Amino acid sequence: CCKADWVCGMPNNGGTKIFSVSGDVERPGNYEVPMGTPFSALLELAGGVRKGRRLKAVIPGGSSAPVLPADIMMSCTMDYDSISKAGSMLGSGAVIVMDDSRCMVESLKRLSYFYMHESCGQCTPCREGTGWLWRLVDRIDRGQGRVEDLALLDNVAENIMGRTICALGDAASMPVQSFIKHFRDEFAYHIEHKKCLVPVDVQRAGSGFFTARV
Repeated sequence: CCKADWVCGMPNNGGTKIFSVSGDVERPGNYEVPMGTPFSALLELAGGVRKGRRLKAVIPGGSSAPVLPADIMMSCTMDYDSISKAGSMLGSGAVIVMDDSRCMVESLKRLSYFYMHESCGQCTPCREGTGWLWRLVDRIDRGQGRVEDLALLDNVAENIMGRTICALGDAASMPVQSFIKHFRDEFAYHIEHKKCLVPVDVQRAGSGFFTARV
């Protein structure tokens, strides 16, 4: 029956899962849906993208999960296999929605600062590496980035991965690698033009927190 199917979910991804949807949506909150529910349906439950803006990116499994651009995410179902195939992970089910007013460089800078702050400092790759990740992204965000910074960011992240006692090192690295992979044009624009690809008036009009840059 339909009720049994709802409870059973999908093969290899059984049951239901509670997703905590936050970010640029009209109704942020916790939503319990069957595994395998299309992301588009979950987004609709959360009221859609705020102010009718265009979806830009989604972090599907908490801040450490690789970010996915809108076109990939809209083709996904909310289960471990689908999200993994898309190049991310379902993780904690904390879904962070970002609209087209978001600067991807600033978004990554905030995430990188968090992981730098949270590092306990026991492992050298994490202690030193998370600091370098944040400083490099911050430099790009402030209009002082260099062309070689993108390769350096990827190199630092790669040298943190799998080289720490706990998973925080990996958690700090995966966002960096995925943001650059999917939104390299924004990072390159920041470096070349010393400003964001997203116009200031769009950022200010958007639903996200806007930081004026001098």
